[in-house]
Amino acid sequence: MNLSNLKPAEGSTGKEKRIGRGQGSGHGGTATRGRNGAQSRSGYSSKLGFEGGQMPLQRRLPKYGFTNLKRVEYKGINLGVLEELATKNSLKSIDVETLIEAGFISKNDRVKILGNGTLSVALEVTAHAFSKSAAAAIEAQQGKVVKL
Repeated sequence: MNLSNLKPAEGSTGKEKRIGRGQGSGHGGTATRGRNGAQSRSGYSSKLGFEGGQMPLQRRLPKYGFTNLKRVEYKGINLGVLEELATKNSLKSIDVETLIEAGFISKNDRVKILGNGTLSVALEVTAHAFSKSAAAAIEAQQGKVVKL
C-alpha cells in the first residue's frame, strides 16, 4: 500500500448536486425547490422565529412582569471571603480595589458585603452596600464600615 492507491471509504463521497444547470443535470425545472411558495422564489429569507404561518412560539406565550430600568445590581461578597482574604494577605483594610486584584469582582461591579460566615479580625471595609448583619459583625470586631 502506498499513497498512489489510497481512496475514500465506500459511500463517503457522492456527486455534488449542481442546481440551476438545466434539464440535463437531473435537477431541472424546479431546481429542487418544490413547485410553489415563498421558498421556491429567489430572494427568499425566512424571518427569525417564522414557523410556516403557524402562530410563532414567542407570540403564543403570554407576556408577564416588567424590567425595572433603575435596578442596581450588586455582587455579593460574604464575610467568610473577607476573613480568608485578610488572613492570607495580612490586610487591615479591604476596599473595592483589593477585591478586584483578588479576582472576586470585575472593575464595573458594585459590591455588597453579606453576613454569611464569621469574622475574627478588625477590618476597615469599604464597599457600596452592607447587609445589617454584616455591618454588625464588622463593628463587633472593632472594625469600620465605609459606604461608597
